[in-house]
Amino acid sequence: MAGIPQHDRTFLKEDVADPAVVAAWVRPGQARCVAVGDDGEVAGYVAVIPLHGWSSHVGEVRLVVAPDHRGAGVGRALARHAVLEALVLDLVKLVVEVIADQEALVAMFRDLGFEPEALLSDHVRVRSGELRDLLVLAHAVEQQWASMSVAGIVESL
Repeated sequence: MAGIPQHDRTFLKEDVADPAVVAAWVRPGQARCVAVGDDGEVAGYVAVIPLHGWSSHVGEVRLVVAPDHRGAGVGRALARHAVLEALVLDLVKLVVEVIADQEALVAMFRDLGFEPEALLSDHVRVRSGELRDLLVLAHAVEQQWASMSVAGIVESL
């Protein structure tokens, strides 16, 4: 994930340049998927990380797409994969945290059935020192899956 520009790394929860952080993303018990471009380079990565304790029914989605693959459907495909993996992990709910003004990203997750659940004002400090709002989007996995099944969409996946 070294190809992620420094200014984009501000919007990631973790330091993707740190090999220990990336190694922690691939621990057993998590669902993860890497998209590889035609050139063999990593185009994107998604992980569904189950939470613990009283939130063990919830999974957090972490999604990163390389800049030269954005707008090509890589993020959408990986996010859809995350929803399907949530079923495998027996999760009831998925959450994803995004910077509130990342309109295209918010729209993509909304199109996939995620709904705004919380807005935390001035919650993220970017590298320049500016404060940004954090939006938490949630997806009711079982409810969405049931709706898709009734509509006959499940068979097409």
